[in-house]
Amino acid sequence: MSANSSRAGQLLLQASACISWKQDVEGAVYHLANCLLLLGFMGGSGVYGCFYFFGFLSAGYLCCVLWGWFSACGLDIVLWSFLLAVVCLLQLAHLVYRLREDTLAEEFDLLYKTLCLPLQVPLQTYKEIVHCCEKQVLTLATEQTYAVEGETPINRLSLLLSGRVRVSQDGQFLHYIFPYQFMDSPEWESLQPSEEGVFQVTLTAETSCSYISWPRKSLHLLLTKERYISCLFSALLGYDISEKLYTLNDKLFAKFGLRFDIRLPSLYHVLGPTAADAGAESEKGDEEACEPAASPPQATPTSLQQTPPCSPPPAATNFPAPPSWARLSRPDSGILGEDSTSLVLEDFEEVSGSESFMDYRSDGEYMR
Repeated sequence: MSANSSRAGQLLLQASACISWKQDVEGAVYHLANCLLLLGFMGGSGVYGCFYFFGFLSAGYLCCVLWGWFSACGLDIVLWSFLLAVVCLLQLAHLVYRLREDTLAEEFDLLYKTLCLPLQVPLQTYKEIVHCCEKQVLTLATEQTYAVEGETPINRLSLLLSGRVRVSQDGQFLHYIFPYQFMDSPEWESLQPSEEGVFQVTLTAETSCSYISWPRKSLHLLLTKERYISCLFSALLGYDISEKLYTLNDKLFAKFGLRFDIRLPSLYHVLGPTAADAGAESEKGDEEACEPAASPPQATPTSLQQTPPCSPPPAATNFPAPPSWARLSRPDSGILGEDSTSLVLEDFEEVSGSESFMDYRSDGEYMR
């Protein structure tokens, strides 16, 4: 062991093996090759950094091949430089193939930049979402229906990419669906994964539309497996449904000149009271009409009081009774009649007069 170490020390201490140095330089190709290699090793990370790195290395090693062939005349230099150049070129080809394979269609790329990129959704996660809809873009012609009220089953979730869709119920217009809004988010949220149902509204394309659609079972399977995607869809669907609700609110009450809050209890009686409440109110109104306009009741025992019979009104005053609220359907095209307007305003004044509610001004702000 000591003999080997002493011999290595002697070799290091000996003079250089080069008897005489060359006086001329290797040439411009050799220097160019080293400059390209230096630039290549300065590359960064990421996809474009890899393109930069392997691109300059390939050019540098090709210059080394030329230098070894024409100037150095060394077979080993030519072979090693050629091998390294081929490896770098193959790596470049692999990067181009991967980049082309991962490239999304124009519609999906625009959807990612508009809807998911502001939420900082990873591209790989977005690709899983797109893969669930099989990367298909479906179309609707003008006046073609996407769903028919009471007939079309709820078996998918769709997102509008372009165009405009009209939503109606019982022939009455409700609101529009614009690009990058879900077409059936209320129906999706109304059912459990194991339940089945049909649309309660009709969706008709007013212009040429394009959309993507996720099958219900496939999407539920993806949401069950990926918690992050489930939270993402919950946020997107919740925002979409709230936008639709406020669109309906603006449409229904724009005629009044006041912006009502859909959370006010007074609007519940207009939008859909039960038949029992309506019947009880009508019976109470009939009893008050039958009471005679007499003097105040005297303090007599309750057992001795007798209620005078209520005589029916003359035939000439028998006007047709107005329809009860239970028989009224939803407002026509967002425009309520004058009778409905007065009843809503009276009800709103009664509610706003109590101390437990906040008043609502015409400019859309609350005030105590």
